[in-house]
Amino acid sequence: MKKLLAGLALCQGLTLSSLGHATDLAIGALFPLSGSNAEYGQIFSSGANLAVEHINADKMLSGKLSIVYEDSQALPMQGVIGMNKLVNVTKVPFVLSAFTGVSKAIAPIGTRSKTVMVNGGGVGPDLAELGDYFWNTIPLVDFEVRAVVPYLVKERGLKRVALVYVDDPLGQSVVKELQEELGKVGGELVGSFSVPATAQQFSGVAARVRDVKPDAVYIASYGSQQGQIVKQLRDNGVSQQIASYSAFAIPSTLSLPEAKGAIFTSQKVDWEKADDITKRMLQDYKKQHGKEPNMYVLNYYNAVRTFGVLAAALEKAGKPVTGENLLAQRKATKTFDFVGATVSFADNGTIQAPIQINEIGEGGAKPIADAAQ
Repeated sequence: MKKLLAGLALCQGLTLSSLGHATDLAIGALFPLSGSNAEYGQIFSSGANLAVEHINADKMLSGKLSIVYEDSQALPMQGVIGMNKLVNVTKVPFVLSAFTGVSKAIAPIGTRSKTVMVNGGGVGPDLAELGDYFWNTIPLVDFEVRAVVPYLVKERGLKRVALVYVDDPLGQSVVKELQEELGKVGGELVGSFSVPATAQQFSGVAARVRDVKPDAVYIASYGSQQGQIVKQLRDNGVSQQIASYSAFAIPSTLSLPEAKGAIFTSQKVDWEKADDITKRMLQDYKKQHGKEPNMYVLNYYNAVRTFGVLAAALEKAGKPVTGENLLAQRKATKTFDFVGATVSFADNGTIQAPIQINEIGEGGAKPIADAAQ
């Protein structure tokens, strides 16, 4: 009898313990944590982790929120492996994604399992077309190209543009957008030169760029590769204006002496917005990291905050926090208070934010113009 009572007590203890943690929630994150793009993973996770800290400190949800990380290495195959673990083993309802190739590879898995995927880093235009369960908290590269081309041609008088692009879905989309947009404003794409995603030697490309005599060189790459392209273009006598998109906003590129004077686009954020969300995020990030957050930090903070707002609304309504219910709740929510802005999602799940043009100087990047809307 004593053994039976002890067994019942143990079972009750386990049951109570399980109930105590039943409302704890986990989301997934599929970031490059190793390899040549690990710098991005560190930046993305710093924003996501801070949002989790704030959600838990505010007791926004009935239990604790945590993030389960999987290493995509910014490669589609690794992304699929990680996504399958998050969906089938961890069974999370919400996954943070990044990089165009990875996002396109995992989208069918998320759609089949009704798992929400939120991208704050990849910018390929076709990320707006991956279905109801794929959302974007970053302007996509078509908006960035459309913003910078009129500035280059009309404001700077740089009509002849050469393109160096990584041969993947992102780079291929930039070729199309750049050619179309230059034609609209009297510019010309005088040469487009693809490089493999793993390439690190670009002296031959630099020679071909010199041959077409451009007024400006647009770089569509990311991570350590984009820094090497910049450095080797300059080392091989390409002195023309360099332009790019938001992937330039990482410390390793911003600190390159050869990148000084380069311009790049990014979403516009009102860091002076006098609301508690913006002030708190900015203050706590500076305290933890000794520097101001960049756009990627902002995007993933906002992505996790979006989950917190939606999950809290579902809990209040007595509904389970599933991907299907998160999607329905997002569609029912007109606006979201993000850091630096109040936004809404378009029907395709993408935020369309204003764009600004930045220039790299001695102290990093500073905004120099707002893009025409």
